[in-house]
Amino acid sequence: MKSHHINGFSLIELLVAMMIVGILAAIAMPSYNSYMIRGARSAAQTELLEMASLQEKIYLNSSAYSPNVATAYNGTASGGLGKTGSKTSDDMYDLVLSGVGQTFTLTATPVAGTRQEGNGCLTIQENGLRQWHENNDACDTAAPSEWK
Repeated sequence: MKSHHINGFSLIELLVAMMIVGILAAIAMPSYNSYMIRGARSAAQTELLEMASLQEKIYLNSSAYSPNVATAYNGTASGGLGKTGSKTSDDMYDLVLSGVGQTFTLTATPVAGTRQEGNGCLTIQENGLRQWHENNDACDTAAPSEWK
């Protein structure tokens, strides 16, 4: 009598493998999401630092800071910071520039509906003060922390 050798997986083996993959995914996804949020925040911080550096160059030329984010950069206070829009390059944060003449505050506020929403806004001022209003998109935290 010939014995038939069956190749392949049983349904139980397949279900166990799928369950293991599901458990690993459930553990990995929150870490991945947290990593993506931190990465976008770090990219926004870098853009704020670049714009603050441009502001200092403008101040050296004009003895005043530029009031515009999206106006073309010309090196003077009459120009802007040369951004093509009022968002960070990854569209996760809205950029706002406030202040007149001798002061400025650059603010990056998370865009509603993105993974950054609720993570908190970032600010940088002409005096170098860098703040993160953790979990507060309105920037009204009484005691914000330094950038991390």
